[in-house]
Amino acid sequence: MRPLAGRTALVTGGSRGIGAAAAAALAAAGAGVVRVARGLTPGEHDGFLDIPVDITDPAAVERLAAQVAERAGAVHIVVNAAGTFDLVPFEETSVAAFAAQLAVNLTGAFAVARAFVPAMHARGDGHVVTVGSVADHTAFPGNAMYAAGKFGLRGLHRTLVAEYRGSGVRFSLVSPGPTDTGVWDPVNPDTRPGFVKRADMLRPADVAEAIVFVLTRPPGVQVESLRLGPA
Repeated sequence: MRPLAGRTALVTGGSRGIGAAAAAALAAAGAGVVRVARGLTPGEHDGFLDIPVDITDPAAVERLAAQVAERAGAVHIVVNAAGTFDLVPFEETSVAAFAAQLAVNLTGAFAVARAFVPAMHARGDGHVVTVGSVADHTAFPGNAMYAAGKFGLRGLHRTLVAEYRGSGVRFSLVSPGPTDTGVWDPVNPDTRPGFVKRADMLRPADVAEAIVFVLTRPPGVQVESLRLGPA
């Protein structure tokens, strides 16, 4: 069964981690998938259309929308999975580092939604999935930059839900707990008291399965938020 057959999905952060797992899961569910990430080689690879884009560049995101329309047609699904993570105490966090992380985790997600939602709205059909985090509703020490972006994403998501309700465009926030991706490599949580060990974390495929779940609800159903964590 391929419940997303005939749908085109765009996944940011599609080269690794949750984004790569989401792209694979969406393709397995039948969607045509456009992967977006800075480090991708342009072209078609393994059944994906890959477009290298820096989502912190608004002009590049605008060009992306035109490229996708020309090469893949209408986009029915956007998964905003691109993100960056640094664990730094507040007093060691520079304003420049704070702004740089927000540019990816919040402003970039806004730019991508802004580029694709209007066409969805005009058609009365579309679904935007935002990948949040446990940090979009829970505060942790040393997490000021990341939390600011993820709390902001949750606020953006809730506003879009309210603004587009009844339009045919749906919005879902998927907020996973600690997930074993490369973002943990510099942190090494296994050596830090109070951190979930990597062996006990969610896997990217777990989060991808949740993304497919919210996207495959009946047309009249909107899963506004879904939180998941290790058992």
